[in-house]
Amino acid sequence: MLDFATATQSPDGDVLRAVHDHMDRFPGHMYVDYSAHCTYQGPNATPRTIGQIGDLINAGFPSVKVFTTNHAPAPGRPIMLIGSGQLASIMEQTARHGGIVAIHAEDDEMVQWNYALAQEEERWSWHHLPEIRSNLSEDLAVRRAVPIAEHTGAAMYIVHTSAREGVNAIAESRTNGHPVDGETILLYCSFNSQNYHEPDGMKYHTYPSTKSEDDRRRLWDGLMRGDLNILATDAIGTSYADKTRGRTVLDVQGGNNGIEIRMGVAYSEGVVKQGMSLERYVEITSTNPAKLLGFYPRKGAIAQSSDADIVIMDPSIKRTVTAADLHLGDYTPWEGWQVQGWPSVVCLRGKVMLENGNLYGCPNDGRLIPRKIEPAVLSKPLT
Repeated sequence: MLDFATATQSPDGDVLRAVHDHMDRFPGHMYVDYSAHCTYQGPNATPRTIGQIGDLINAGFPSVKVFTTNHAPAPGRPIMLIGSGQLASIMEQTARHGGIVAIHAEDDEMVQWNYALAQEEERWSWHHLPEIRSNLSEDLAVRRAVPIAEHTGAAMYIVHTSAREGVNAIAESRTNGHPVDGETILLYCSFNSQNYHEPDGMKYHTYPSTKSEDDRRRLWDGLMRGDLNILATDAIGTSYADKTRGRTVLDVQGGNNGIEIRMGVAYSEGVVKQGMSLERYVEITSTNPAKLLGFYPRKGAIAQSSDADIVIMDPSIKRTVTAADLHLGDYTPWEGWQVQGWPSVVCLRGKVMLENGNLYGCPNDGRLIPRKIEPAVLSKPLT
């Protein structure tokens, strides 16, 4: 599991101390191994804090997370946006020290203008979010980040890609040989913007937003063809009441609790229904994330000296997804989905943690894993 640690929140500007303070909360509470993306935000992404990125990378935190847009315009929310100059400096540092930049890619000017238009035109209900966090916004943001990455020589990946335009922009840079990668999330591969129109349709939301059915199909196409290389979750565990409390484009809550069903739903939708190879399924769910984020070959491989983190999938299991059978929150957007294929055994460093629904792990089994990204991953597109 990779959390998000805000590197720029230490009062004295010591980014490594801020990240370690964040990670000190984890020991004794984790069933899985963990690390964190180091997030740089807004006005605190200064020359001084950006100049310490090498310290983070040398300490085993080689992924830096940034946002190219802010939250919805509401009082009291932190400023997340970093500008092009800050992004270029961050990329220069990651390229110099062996890190990678993870980008939440939305064009802030477009997003904030769309909020203003929606308010003026009284399109304020939550189901208008795909019009605000739009395809064009993602397209502009990705295409602005790509040349900066190419100019600085930095490796980057676009997180939770949601639109076909984002996939296409990533694919074009990869075709030109640049180390640009893309991630999408299971939620965007499972639902589209029409789901927002359901009475509790806000339960499908995470930022940026789901998009059209054509976009959803392009995401799967990208995963199949290698335009996208990671199928992740962007998970936040919330209750149904919290998730459905917001009713406007301002107060709908992002995040979803897609961790527990990821492997089963992805197998059923990708392998069983669309003919994805088992090798490709393993790549997008395990090997590629491990390589891109610096866990490989300790993680993401079954090999001598690797950690023996092994999931055994039983393709004969057929089940209906229901929140009553899950363990994170009291709802799931996938309620009622028919799934074929489910994990039957999960091992952490050789220890059986789960078997046939029984938990054998302990909350002190998880460890902080120092990471280092292989130079080959940082110099060319992941294949």
